[in-house]
Formats: sequence, structure tokens, C-alpha cells
Amino acid sequence: MLMDPLADTLSAIKNAERVGKAECTVPSSKIIGNMLKVMKEKNYINGFELIEDGKSGKFRVELSGKINECGVIKPRHSLGKDEFDKWEKRFLPAKNFGMLIMSTPKGVMAHSDAKEQKIGGTLIAYIY
Repeated sequence: MLMDPLADTLSAIKNAERVGKAECTVPSSKIIGNMLKVMKEKNYINGFELIEDGKSGKFRVELSGKINECGVIKPRHSLGKDEFDKWEKRFLPAKNFGMLIMSTPKGVMAHSDAKEQKIGGTLIAYIY
């Protein structure tokens, strides 16, 4: 039984990247789909597609080999529109290297996009 599908997804992606696989399957949910869309926009993965299995479905993720580390941020931290630097220092190895994925009132997006739009939200995951 999955206790945290988002953590299981990022763990499966990270493990598949480490062993050099071209693709992996992960559980399906709305937030996972939105997170994968952000990862594709920022070129961390090549693509993904939903596979119907009669239950909730699964995503098949095409890996690009660009992920060194990724994980969820627990507990979920809320941040204002001017607090990005503090969390970048905490979860990312260097300035402008990697991204934080966050849930905002305008949807799931990378922290750099949220910074440009001057909106805050809740941190979900990090990737570099």
C-alpha cells in the first residue's frame, strides 16, 4: 500500500535514473501528473503518458538522464513571494541550479516561475 504516492514516484524516478533505465512506471494522480508536466517543461524528463489499467492508472515516464537527486519536501512548507532564497539554500546545491516544485493558487509550477509571477505557495518537491 502506498503511503505517499508523490514520494514513491520521485523515488522510482531517481532509482531508474541511477541504474540507467530509459523509462519507468509510477502511480497516477492529479498532483503527480502536474508535477511531471513541470519536470517535462524544464527538460528533466523527455515525456510521460497515462496508461489505463482499470484502476487509477499509471504514468509511463521517459527518462532523459538529467536527474542527479530528487525528493519530496516534508512537512510541506508554505512560503511567501519573498522567501525563495531561504528555501533554495536549504534544498538546492547552488543558486540557479535545480528547481523547487511548488503548489500555488495558479497551479503546480517551478519556483522560478512563481518568483517571476510574484506569488507564494506550498513547497512539494526539489529536483536537480
